[in-house]
Amino acid sequence: MKILDVIAQRQSDRSYKTTPVEPEKIQLCMEAARLAPSACNSQSWKFIVVDDPRLKNEIAVCATSTGLNKFTSQVPVIIAVVLEKANVLSLIGGTVRDKDYTAMDIGMAVENICLQAEALGLGTCILGWFNEKKVKQLLHIPKSRRVPLLISLGYSDDEKRDKKRKSMDEICSYNKY
Repeated sequence: MKILDVIAQRQSDRSYKTTPVEPEKIQLCMEAARLAPSACNSQSWKFIVVDDPRLKNEIAVCATSTGLNKFTSQVPVIIAVVLEKANVLSLIGGTVRDKDYTAMDIGMAVENICLQAEALGLGTCILGWFNEKKVKQLLHIPKSRRVPLLISLGYSDDEKRDKKRKSMDEICSYNKY
């Protein structure tokens, strides 16, 4: 499959089959994250794959406590994205340039996971609304760390939807704004 085809097909899935995800497919998604670029090769992330059904259901409760993300009770795997400390060069560069490189780095790693999942026939949804404090407690994540995102991972039961995107002229120009 060509990369643009994978990108075009990837969507936020909110309905999942009960089929378990094969460990080798999860590992390929984690390898895609590991290979993601990062500022000064900081790799300021850690991913916690939650595939134990009991624990996954407890994490799902954290995601649904806001009234959103009810589909997480169906999904067989949830990946917690942990923001680790960046290396010194990345921290200095981010401070000097007034840019949060760690957020960009995590975005690239998470997108790699989602694109690899799509290429493997799996669905994903990136979640930002959840009870972070409770997730950290359940997964024994140090208080000094943040969990900016969760990712649902499983075999989608959603139909593919047409993407609604701005026109190319609205998002791209050459040589001037």
